[in-house]
Amino acid sequence: MSTVLICLALAALAVFGVRSFSKRLSGGCCGTGGEAIRRVRVQDRDKKHYPYETRLAVGGMTCRNCARRVENALNSLDGVWARVDLSKKEAFVRLKSPPDENALRAAVQKAGYWVPGPAALRREP
Repeated sequence: MSTVLICLALAALAVFGVRSFSKRLSGGCCGTGGEAIRRVRVQDRDKKHYPYETRLAVGGMTCRNCARRVENALNSLDGVWARVDLSKKEAFVRLKSPPDENALRAAVQKAGYWVPGPAALRREP
């Protein structure tokens, strides 16, 4: 009897493993689509125009498409230039005006992710 239960458990694990692998093949590890998401380019890329900086920890990212979604959501805000580091699970954000943490959080949440703690805000000298 125990051999049958072990075999059933192994079969279930194999099925879930194959499904997960097929999702990754079809569009990244989150399985949300086949093509890579295009980056929203910031028009003003002069660092001197962005006197404020902040780092946001971002939860829920599992692949580069997730990171691109977060980056695009932040870059779509006026006066914001963001880059996301998936390995660190954080966004480095440059801003033209003092940071509005609620607006940054809302943009990340609208993209389907979350900011687990307070932003580490700082201003360039």
